[in-house]
Amino acid sequence: MSQDRFTFANALVKRAGAYAHEYFTRLETLNIESKGHQDMVSEADRDTEFLVRKAIAEAFPDDSIVGEEGDPKPGTSEYTWIIDPIDGTANFVSGIPQWCVIIACVKNGEKYIGVTYDPCADELFAAEKGKGATLNGTPMKVSTSDSLSNGSIGLGFSARGRNQAVKSAVDALLDEGGIFFRNASGGLMLAYAASGRLIGYIEEHMNSWDCMAGLLLLEEAGGKCQEIDVANAVMNGCKVVAACPGVFDQTKALTDKCFI
Repeated sequence: MSQDRFTFANALVKRAGAYAHEYFTRLETLNIESKGHQDMVSEADRDTEFLVRKAIAEAFPDDSIVGEEGDPKPGTSEYTWIIDPIDGTANFVSGIPQWCVIIACVKNGEKYIGVTYDPCADELFAAEKGKGATLNGTPMKVSTSDSLSNGSIGLGFSARGRNQAVKSAVDALLDEGGIFFRNASGGLMLAYAASGRLIGYIEEHMNSWDCMAGLLLLEEAGGKCQEIDVANAVMNGCKVVAACPGVFDQTKALTDKCFI
């Protein structure tokens, strides 16, 4: 049954990505609202999440569902699906082709399936626990870098974080000879770290729909993540520290000083 869910997730995230991309091609007609400081939502977000929720509920009616735009749907099985219909909405509504659709599945409180699809680049990052990670079907691995001065660290920030924490992280990273990368989509940056494009990713707090798939992608690609309570993080989010093995200890030491 787990393989059925993985195959299903791969197909669904591409279907949802194509659906969201249709909205992206006609931004001038899009209805956009503000949910708060630097936090926007559009009808594309809501409609895409509805599509994903409906497909999951029809295929696996006993599974729980948690999504960014809708209320949690309780279930009776050991599986919980976690959805971000458009990660990088600020990019999306500005016409910047750096956004993605994310679907994760947790089984009995453990990360189990993670798929992240970038429709603009037609890139599908996918992982199933214990079976490795792929990019468009080809196995992918994290960077071999062994120094923060060799490669870029993805750095996320949202209104939930503290300004001083991210300032301190930037200062500490620069002092170590490193550099930061930010494209306003935490999900994509985690996928980039999993595929070796970045050497790691850090953020003081991420919601589960932003990070759960990416953490599994990175782990299955050979990376290391700071341990989290997955069951608690599903509803409450968590701090994210993820990197290739060669720089994980340096990255964690940096975040231990700067993040809560």
